[in-house]
Amino acid sequence: MPSPPLSITSAVPDPALLDLPWHLPLELWPDETIAALPKGISRHLVRFVRFGEHVLAIKETTEEMAKGEYDLLRTLNRLDMPCVEPIAVITNRRAADGESLAPVLVTRHLRFSLPYRAIYSQSLRPDTATRLVDALAVLLARLHVAGFFWGDVSLSNTLFRRDAGAFAAYLVDAETGKLYDARLSDGQRDQDLEIGRVNIAGELLDLQAGGRLDDDVDPVTVADRIVAAYRELWTELTASESFPENERWRIARRVERLNDLGFDIEELSISRDDTGAQVLIQPKVVDAGHHSRRLLRLTGLDAGENQARRLLNDLDAYRMVGTRANEDEEVVAHEWLATVFEPVVRSIPRDLRGKLEPAEVFHQLLEHRWYRSQDEKRNVPLAEALTSYIETVLRHRRDEMTVVGPPTGAIGAVTGPNEVVDWRDKV
Repeated sequence: MPSPPLSITSAVPDPALLDLPWHLPLELWPDETIAALPKGISRHLVRFVRFGEHVLAIKETTEEMAKGEYDLLRTLNRLDMPCVEPIAVITNRRAADGESLAPVLVTRHLRFSLPYRAIYSQSLRPDTATRLVDALAVLLARLHVAGFFWGDVSLSNTLFRRDAGAFAAYLVDAETGKLYDARLSDGQRDQDLEIGRVNIAGELLDLQAGGRLDDDVDPVTVADRIVAAYRELWTELTASESFPENERWRIARRVERLNDLGFDIEELSISRDDTGAQVLIQPKVVDAGHHSRRLLRLTGLDAGENQARRLLNDLDAYRMVGTRANEDEEVVAHEWLATVFEPVVRSIPRDLRGKLEPAEVFHQLLEHRWYRSQDEKRNVPLAEALTSYIETVLRHRRDEMTVVGPPTGAIGAVTGPNEVVDWRDKV
């Protein structure tokens, strides 16, 4: 009986997938197909593969686990959860001699993301370790709000993107996860937290044993932080709040606090007690990405939450100059994009555009300019700060973009000289 043909399960199948050497064990794939990217620790064999302008992550596993994780990642993507994008499940793989090969799960590698082991160059400093754990706590809270039980919370199962001085965390391995229709119980959340705490401590102790952890980092203390950071965030997202009826302003303050954390409230339950003297508010559904959505709506820029907050602060300050405060917000946003943001991004030399995302470059440039102005006790022009930033900072960073060529339609793909003149230089 002939062997069944290669099977590709994909929501949007790409015929080019057939061109990859599925007849070879993943460990024997030729070098010309492999993308040399940093990898985290995985219980399965994972290889990064060049695929047109993108990079795919291919993981050997069982058919049942591949299909389960593929379906789960598709659902999490529809819920706008921070996770990798599933591309396909490949089954019925056969070697040239007819030997059966392991099924694989194919996902799209997240651009500008790094595993935690690749974020440091020599040793992991205390502030970096803390920021990674804080980012993981935010990711875990978002997943729990959506009813997702992870079951294997760890730094290794997470990818990190730089986000305006912090990190944004993305789920990369969901094979142990389960999505429930209702919010998780306290016991389920506590179990995920304990798994994360133990795994993080083990990962940091492993770095310590290899001499890759700063002497000032206590692995257990850093691991314990995920519990404290998570519980603080969870309380802000979900806890009820009671106050006298004449202090209704506290409703707006609660909403503002959640917005500052990057969350929107889709529903807010407000009720009075039997005496009518107290008001009880309870956030029912919270949705992350408040600043990212506002920036996308105003400018079309897709940025991380902290990056979006920083860019919006610059946009809001730009709007307050001269007579712009009375103009339509979207009109001013378009002007800021064309006259402030885009000239900076286009001025980055082509060979350096893989270093960081455009939004992160703009954030770091503003930081660089501020520090230089403080040190030199003068208002350093943006063009001068840009030249200094490119030569002294950006040129010495490692590349963090994994796209094999300039992204289609990206602002950073434009070439040519650009005069960078900023509104700050005139006020």
